Amino acid sequence: MTTSIRSIPKRMPGWAKVVTAFVLVLVVLFAGIRLAVLPGLRDLFGTETRDRSGPALLKSIQDMSRYDAASGNFQVVVDLEKDAKYLPDALRGTRTLYVGAGTVDAYVDLGKVAKNDVTVNDDRTSATLRLPHAQLGKPALDPDRSYAVSKQRGLLDRLGDLFSDNPNGEQAVQKLAVRHIGDAAKDSGLTTRAETNTTEMLEGLLGSLGFKEVHVSYGT
Repeated sequence: MTTSIRSIPKRMPGWAKVVTAFVLVLVVLFAGIRLAVLPGLRDLFGTETRDRSGPALLKSIQDMSRYDAASGNFQVVVDLEKDAKYLPDALRGTRTLYVGAGTVDAYVDLGKVAKNDVTVNDDRTSATLRLPHAQLGKPALDPDRSYAVSKQRGLLDRLGDLFSDNPNGEQAVQKLAVRHIGDAAKDSGLTTRAETNTTEMLEGLLGSLGFKEVHVSYGT
């Protein structure tokens, strides 16, 4: 007589059932969020931004004596590529395409005008002013209008970003954008426009004070 022995299925331990049920609940929750099946869960697991910055501290005050007479808006496309010797780009190297937008102001420093640079006749109807040439201010990059179009990084650079305090930093392309904007401002005729606007401003101001002739020149 042959006796058949049936295998008795092993029961899942209690702790394993709890873990399995918990995992299934998480899968359902995240699937519902991803597929927007349960829209209320988006708010439940959504991120909240809080500004915990301290108050701004006034470090110094500087009196300004310059007249900002013109401002230029510039935009430049920066294509910065960094390659490593003896390594293919797929392993080591970066290439960033960045659109930089910023402004450059042109001003006349009225604080450098000396007493002998201003001549007024006896009946105060004619004035002659000699002013310094207009200068260009520092380029100011506008973060709201500047952005990275594309970033290509090698495998080693991607791994390095995991241990970096500032992954995907854009300081290099931003500095390059500022330099190109500054160079463009030098060739834009912005200082000439600033001197023309300053002359018109002084003619209107002195004319309202009763001066019939106003002569403005620039140079040391």
